Amino acid sequence: MLAIVIPYYKLTFFEETMQSLANQTDKRFKVYIGDDASPENPLDLLEKYRGQFDFIYHQFEENLGGISLVKQWERCIALSADEQWIMILGDDDMLGCNVIEAFYMNLKEIKLVSKVLRFATCKIDEKGVETSSVYLHPKIEKSTEYFFRHFRSSLSEYIFNKEQLKDIGFKDFPLGWYSDVLAVLEFSDFRELYTINEALVYIRISDLSISGSQWDLVLKSKSTFKFYYYLLSKKRDQFTRTEMQVLLKKINNCYLNNKIKVNWFFRISTIYFINFFLIEYCYFIKDILSSSLKKHFRNENRD
Repeated sequence: MLAIVIPYYKLTFFEETMQSLANQTDKRFKVYIGDDASPENPLDLLEKYRGQFDFIYHQFEENLGGISLVKQWERCIALSADEQWIMILGDDDMLGCNVIEAFYMNLKEIKLVSKVLRFATCKIDEKGVETSSVYLHPKIEKSTEYFFRHFRSSLSEYIFNKEQLKDIGFKDFPLGWYSDVLAVLEFSDFRELYTINEALVYIRISDLSISGSQWDLVLKSKSTFKFYYYLLSKKRDQFTRTEMQVLLKKINNCYLNNKIKVNWFFRISTIYFINFFLIEYCYFIKDILSSSLKKHFRNENRD
């Protein structure tokens, strides 16, 4: 059976999330709602959906998401029972009415191919208006190929094998930024993903969501660095030399935008030397010098 875990904090769009669950054409799922000590009590809303689908609500005494979003995910997951598959659904995202039906229709094949399933997605705004085209994917695709091909992802669009999730776990990056992307790579063992394009998950991008907010750019930058450094230092055997060069460019850009982070420079330098990317390292140093000169000239012009 499938567990749908909802780490709850915001009431603003929660009714639309709940209604999308009530609209499912297949009700073979159980919802576990973990209230992160939210000031917006959802009990009156939940009562409205009592009997429409199976759910359990638990209110935690202390807010944890403000300290570690990943730890909040984990304690919500711990609410679940013996389900073999798990979806972590945002409290502002929505499922198309046939998502669960499509999951069970394809489950036999999914088990043969991958421990990670993804659905087609579409972005929506605060009013529920679609703001993007539908993101479709190959039915079966290696997770690393997806990572380099199309880098847009949201935790809500995946279903994970629960045993695999518990064995590996999420990496605790600030704001959970990139924690979901790394989970897709690791939970799939850097191998195949299985996609259902015939069912949609709607991902809400708003000022209330981490993806849509601008106040936390420093933490997002820190998580970005941690993510790429983890791949380059711990998982480099999963990538070709060309893919490693792409990853290095990503972490280079992260450093160039935060050059006061001296320790980042030494960590990146170590990666270059360990992998014998000596020519590429020279280009990295050149980029640093070029960036510094541009900044110097800009400051002179202001004076």
